[in-house]
This record gives sequence, structure tokens and C-alpha cells, in this order.
Amino acid sequence: MIETSSSETDLGAAVAGAAWSKACSTLRGELGEDTFGSWIAPARLRCGRGGRLVVVTPTGLARDWIKRNAWRRLGELWSQSDPEHRRLDIKCRTEFEDEEGGARQAPSSPEAEKPSERLAVQAAPSSTLSSTPMTYPAPAAAPVGRPAGLNDRFTFDSFVAGPSNEFALGVARRIAAWSDGCFNPVFFHGPYGFGKTHLLNAIAWEAARARPEARIVYLTAERFTSSFVKALMDRSAPGFKSELRSADLLLVDDVHFIGGKKSSEEELFHTLAALMGEGRRVVFASDRAASALADVDARLRSHMGQGLVCGIEAADRALRLGILECKLSILSRTLELDGRARPEVLQFLADRFTDSVRELEGGLNTLVARAGERLSKLSLDEVQAIVRPHLRETERRITVDDIQKTVADHYGLKQSDLLCERRTRAVARPRHVAMYLAKQLTTRSYPDIGRRFGGRDHTTVLHAVKRIEALKAEDPMLAGDLDLLARKLKG
Repeated sequence: MIETSSSETDLGAAVAGAAWSKACSTLRGELGEDTFGSWIAPARLRCGRGGRLVVVTPTGLARDWIKRNAWRRLGELWSQSDPEHRRLDIKCRTEFEDEEGGARQAPSSPEAEKPSERLAVQAAPSSTLSSTPMTYPAPAAAPVGRPAGLNDRFTFDSFVAGPSNEFALGVARRIAAWSDGCFNPVFFHGPYGFGKTHLLNAIAWEAARARPEARIVYLTAERFTSSFVKALMDRSAPGFKSELRSADLLLVDDVHFIGGKKSSEEELFHTLAALMGEGRRVVFASDRAASALADVDARLRSHMGQGLVCGIEAADRALRLGILECKLSILSRTLELDGRARPEVLQFLADRFTDSVRELEGGLNTLVARAGERLSKLSLDEVQAIVRPHLRETERRITVDDIQKTVADHYGLKQSDLLCERRTRAVARPRHVAMYLAKQLTTRSYPDIGRRFGGRDHTTVLHAVKRIEALKAEDPMLAGDLDLLARKLKG
């Protein structure tokens, strides 16, 4: 370390810290917040042997990017800012630790290291780390709070469980707890927008909290591919491989996107084999089961499916309502709103957005943003008018005639039966169902729907809608019929 007195060391480190902070501030403005946060902010200014100053990056990829894209400019800014004109070097963390050995852990005095540590904090505030596309955890001494690359909303606490996902949630919690006996690898699959990414993020958050010293890597298949190709072009593939294969837990999202990319498939196969050979944990997520990834290399497909393949089903109506209630509660706290909505409003959203939780949350977000404090007072017609632009074009083309034909076919009736005056239960219940679906799946008003059901009054339609709303909460068979009919009509 620097051969000076403790006070001189403090002063020199403080000067270096101020120079580094000034250089980084200028570079942040030139590169932009996202680029700076991804590549420069995670770096730390450290004091090495002989008092040399070293910019230490968390990964070899970050070191290579800075050398190629920002090192010359950073050197210029450093020269302008440092009155002592000291030379800067750059190393990735593993290089720095290998070269320094135990020296960096034994400064000449306990106080001598503190200014250097403060430099790192100034250069890489935690708020900038969230934009980093690949997650490499901080050293053991760093607090676990915002691992880069993860969405802080996606935790186990915010995951709404139901029959369609409770098994997957249980498996995810076991992985996050580093439970012995977990199957390896674990492969989550299910429809787009029903919680796979949420589960992978929640695993990473909880696993990092349980074992702060562990190396956890979360990335998408697209990010894996682009980073690998870039590493090949930059001739830094060994560093890329080393970073991934040193992970204690690797999570790869949307792995189906890697299909057809032969070199990336080959690299992922060898990475998976290496990690599993050392007993490291691997988790994948895809929109299909591993065996159904026809475009993926057979060897990789076989390895991905050899552990535990865990399906996530589409959310049923009860789960969609639970998600809406949870999301509305979070939005209410964040935006300081009343946080209430009429039951029929949430039921309308749950029935209208059935194909994806993301679309479901998007519909609620639109409604809350437009209504604000008026949310609890909105009628169903007002809600329909607000979310209409948010609906898919295919849903807007559903007609009352389509609904009548589909409902009649489902119950073994003729379309004309729904329009006639008969009031027997065999006809009245399907007619009420058709009226209810017409109000839920079209933008027609109550009077307009009544005219299309044999010229009935709007109060008849209103009664039918309220009747079905009340019955479906008590009758699981009716609720299942409504869900099935809605899916048929949406194609």
C-alpha cells in the first residue's frame, strides 16, 4: 500500500475520490444514464500494491467494454481532475484479487482503506445498478438490496398464488432457499404472461438474501446470445464463459428464443453441463415444455428436461380477480388513492383480459391512471369506455350475433331460442348467459343488447347481467362455462 502516514493516506485517497467522482460525473452526462449505469457505475476505484490506482470492474465483459468505448475519454477526464496526475489502470475483479493477493485486505492502517471504499460508493450509487442487463452479485460485504438486472416488483410477496401456479411457486421457494434435494435443472413453462419471469426474479431476490456470498446470474436467452456473440467478436469469450460457469445459481428466461442459434445453443449446452457437473443450480423458463422446443438442439433439449419440468397453467377467474385486488392495493398505496373499485368492475376486467396477466394488469393500470380518485364511483359503462382502446382488435370484432350462436351451440339450442318469448329454465339461463357475455365482450349498451334479443327492454338485460354475476360466484360449473365461452369467442 501507499508508504505514507495515515493522515497522508486519507488525504491522497480523498483527492483521488474527488477526482474520480468529477470524472465520472462528466462521463455520465456524455454517455447517458443507461449506458453509464450499465458499464461504468458498477466499477470501483481501488488502491493496489505500491499505491497504484486501479479501476476494478465486476466482470471481464465490463472491463473490455470500458477499454474499447470509454477508456481514452475517462483517462482524459481523470488527467484534468487529478492534481497529482496519477496513472489509472483497469482490471476486472478476479484479476485484481489474483494480483493483489492478501495485500488489499491489509492496509497500513484500518482507516487507510476507508476513503477508497467511499470512492466506490460515489462512483457507483446503488440507484444506477438496476439498468445492468446481466446480474453479477456484489461482494459478500455489500448489502443485498437491489441486485442489478432484476425487477424489484417481482418478489414472492407480490406473487399471487392459485391452483394454476401453486406447485410452481412451491418449487421456486425451494430453489430460492437453496434446499438440498432440489431437482436440477428446473424448467418452468407456461403461457406468455402468466408469471414465469416473476418467479425467476423472485428466486434470484430470495436466493441472494439467503446467501449473500453466492454468485447469482439472471439473464434472458436473448441477452445470453447477444453477449456471447459480442464476446466472440471481441475475443473475450473465455471471460464470458468464466463469468457464467462460476455462478452458483444461473437463471435463463425465455430460453425458447435460443432455438436455431447454433453457436449459442452449443455454448449454453456446455455451460449447463459444466454447472451441473459441479452441483450448481440452473433454472430455465420457456413458453413451452423442454420436449416441445423443436428448434433447439436435441442434446440441450434433453439436458434441460432431465431435472424437473414444471408447468404453469393459464390463470383461472378466481386467480385473475386475486391478481387485480393485489395490484390495485399496491397502486393505491403508491399513488395514495382510495383503492376501492366496484366488484363488477374487477369482474369485468377479469373476464375481459383472460389471455395474459400482463394484459390484465395493463387494463387495470389504464383504468387507475384515467380514473384516479373517481375509481370507486365508476359505472361499468364508464369502465368499458375507458379500457376500450386497450382492448385487442380481435376482441372488438366480437358481435352479439357471434355470442348468440356460440352460446346456443354450447347449450344445444337454436339461436332463435334465445330470441323467443319462452322463459323455461332450459332457455332462460342460456339467454341470460348470452346477454351477460354481450355486455362483457362487446361495447353495446343495455338497450342495444335488448333490441338484439328479440326487442327486450334494457332492464331485462340489466337483470340478466346481475343475475349471472351473482350465480357464477356460487356455481363453479357456470363460472367454467363462462370462461370457456369467452375463450371460444376470442378465438
